[in-house]
Amino acid sequence: MKILKFGGSSVAKSDRIKGIGTLIKTRVDAGEKLAVVFSAFGGVTDDLISLANKAEEGDDSYLEDLKNLRLRHQESVDALLPEDMASTIKEEVDKRLDELSNILHGAFLVKEASPRTMDFVQSFGERNSAFIISKYFSSIGIQALYCDARNLVRTNNEFGAAKVDFDVTNTQINAHFDSTQGSVNVITGFIGKCKEGLTTTLGRGGSDYTASIFSAALQAEALEIWTDVDGVLTSNPRVVRNAYTVPELSYNEAMELSHFGAKVIYPPTIQPALSKSIPIFIKNTFNPTHPGTRISSQTSEEHKDSITGLTSVSDISLITLEGSGLVGIPGTAARFFSCLGRAKVNVIMITQASSEHSICIAVKDAQSDSAQTALTSEFEREIEGGFLMTPAVVSNYSILAMVGEGMKSRPGLAGRLFSSLGRNGINVAAVAQGSSELNVTFAIHESDEHKALNLIHDAFFLSQTNKVHVFLMGVGLIGGTLVDQIERQHNLLKQEKQLDIKIIGMANSRKMLFNREGLELGNWKNQLEELGQESSFEAFTNTMVELNLPNSIFVDCTANPEVKNHYPAMLANSISISTANKVAASSSQEEFDALNELALKNNAQFLFETNVGAGLPLISTLKGLVESGDKVTQISAVISGSLSFIFNNYSPDKQFKDLVTLAREKGFTEPDPREDLSGNDIKRKIIILSRVAGHQIEPDDVEVEALLPDSCMNAKTVDDFFKELDNEAEYFKNIIKEADAAQSKLRYIAYFEDGKASIKLQKVEEDSPFYNLASTDNMIVFHTERYQERPLVVSGPGAGADVTAAGVFAEIIQYGNSID
Repeated sequence: MKILKFGGSSVAKSDRIKGIGTLIKTRVDAGEKLAVVFSAFGGVTDDLISLANKAEEGDDSYLEDLKNLRLRHQESVDALLPEDMASTIKEEVDKRLDELSNILHGAFLVKEASPRTMDFVQSFGERNSAFIISKYFSSIGIQALYCDARNLVRTNNEFGAAKVDFDVTNTQINAHFDSTQGSVNVITGFIGKCKEGLTTTLGRGGSDYTASIFSAALQAEALEIWTDVDGVLTSNPRVVRNAYTVPELSYNEAMELSHFGAKVIYPPTIQPALSKSIPIFIKNTFNPTHPGTRISSQTSEEHKDSITGLTSVSDISLITLEGSGLVGIPGTAARFFSCLGRAKVNVIMITQASSEHSICIAVKDAQSDSAQTALTSEFEREIEGGFLMTPAVVSNYSILAMVGEGMKSRPGLAGRLFSSLGRNGINVAAVAQGSSELNVTFAIHESDEHKALNLIHDAFFLSQTNKVHVFLMGVGLIGGTLVDQIERQHNLLKQEKQLDIKIIGMANSRKMLFNREGLELGNWKNQLEELGQESSFEAFTNTMVELNLPNSIFVDCTANPEVKNHYPAMLANSISISTANKVAASSSQEEFDALNELALKNNAQFLFETNVGAGLPLISTLKGLVESGDKVTQISAVISGSLSFIFNNYSPDKQFKDLVTLAREKGFTEPDPREDLSGNDIKRKIIILSRVAGHQIEPDDVEVEALLPDSCMNAKTVDDFFKELDNEAEYFKNIIKEADAAQSKLRYIAYFEDGKASIKLQKVEEDSPFYNLASTDNMIVFHTERYQERPLVVSGPGAGADVTAAGVFAEIIQYGNSID
């Protein structure tokens, strides 16, 4: 004998019921002995509760709702049964609904629907569905028998969640099945009857429980629960999109998952089956060939090393009782939980400090007032005497539980779990772990629930693939190149490096576009233009924060000084930053320090490698020297790829203006080349290098020797600037003639030594390390205590969209690789 149970979604429509009929007939014809438990048609139980509530409130609109409910059942009969059977069956269904109408009318008159009445009202859902389906089964050649579980399942009279008397129930079930051998019993789920003969219910989800009760009483070969998903999933698929089916579970794991909110299994279901070692199969009505999930006492060796599931319970309040009156007082815990029991408060999680100074529990928000009142009353004397504080309640929390037999054999797992949460700015308010080590349970603010579920699932259930969520501001030459690089390397990084980089949001000065699952990069320009909304720095930042995705990094590929004003809000929300924009790192020392402190405090990263040498590893090299204890004594640097290009190609027979124009066309300069030629860009870079070297320096501390005449610098527009370059052609020709006559080359060099920084245009000779620079090459020379006689030299291309974008990309990869 096998017991099959089908839920409300499985019988919500007539065609679904027909599919079940085909499944049952095929298996019966193959010789299987089956009994089938049914829930009410999908949504009917909620409709019945609504009817009763409206009647109790004196709202006569319940009559129209009842009419619609009657029509729905009549339409189901018409759709399922041949015409010669349908009229008789509809008469029987109408008789039941007439009885329901009378009950509701009584509730309407007296303005009361007691728990006893509510149980009776709700019973009509299963009674009608099982009756109609049994007749449908008979019509397609199945020897089916309608079975009203109220005649077999004996309970107490705790209406709404009645307790089963298993001795009486088991005897009655066995007697019934002995007398109905050869028939497929079609059983009403969810309902029973107390000894006084009154209808009771087993609690929402009780149809699963009914099926388990029957399977245990009959010592069935298996219990199959048919629902609308492919078994038990690793997490809630509505929240975690890449959740997948767990092929097998132990009974203990299933109980843990059901207790902590897994929707597939009603918590009491497992115990009757467990008591007789009956395996439970969770199957999908809409995908019947899928193997689903097997729950049993025997699991494979591979499964025993795994982490099984991640689940959550929302709408939680944490209640804390603390004070010296708890320390060393025998019986305090007994009083604590006894008073909560009397108040019918269900405690979901418990944690107590080893000092015994406080006890913290988690309850549903709806029960927090009752719990606080009960505790305040029980410990009234201690509170009045100052030995205990008034119980404190904080709401809007969620409880997450990570479950699995494999947790027993995973040293450091809890540390890795909480490290991941902390790195993403998720504060854990309370933690509990049983001695069985079967689960780790913890409370977090409800606003972080979705973020935490996805973060943990990615980290522990997806073959260690690290997912990085990128938000890109600025998709011009550098940003656009970065997008293309990410698209080209995405599959390789995911397959070989277990790094899944997704661009979630992007923006230019006009439009911004977001997709929490990741933007399609093959056509990103058109998508941004056609689907994007109006762009603003504040809106972009707010959207990042509201999405609250784990492992998020903001990438700034703009040159806009306003963007840095939003960096603090990002870092405060544990969103890391990779910036090619030099403004933030070169602003005041106080602001620079504040950003680094915010990053450290919130487990975020503030990365700005491309601020100085584009793709050159300057910042990381310098940080390595300083962090390893070396001291930087002097820095000299050619750190403008655009100026390197200009001066490397400048000769007496060329016009300075033409070289600046060419550098701009190649993307080596900022849109306004004065940013480079004024020395401002180099000034920012030497400030950044000096700070990374461990020195305090303000922008006003840098002496800059002007490269351009005032007429060029003061031009109103970029076009005017180029006109002035033309006008000053003789000035630039004289500079290059002097250098050429001295057999020297021109270099605009930045220096830092003894706490002072300067930038000068210099003529360098062949013995200078800067003499042989080519193209857009940068060169930085570090003199340190370790590198005194022979300085450390870093050189290479220092301008260009490709190398700058590659430098930013490297930081994104670096960030992804730092994820635990």
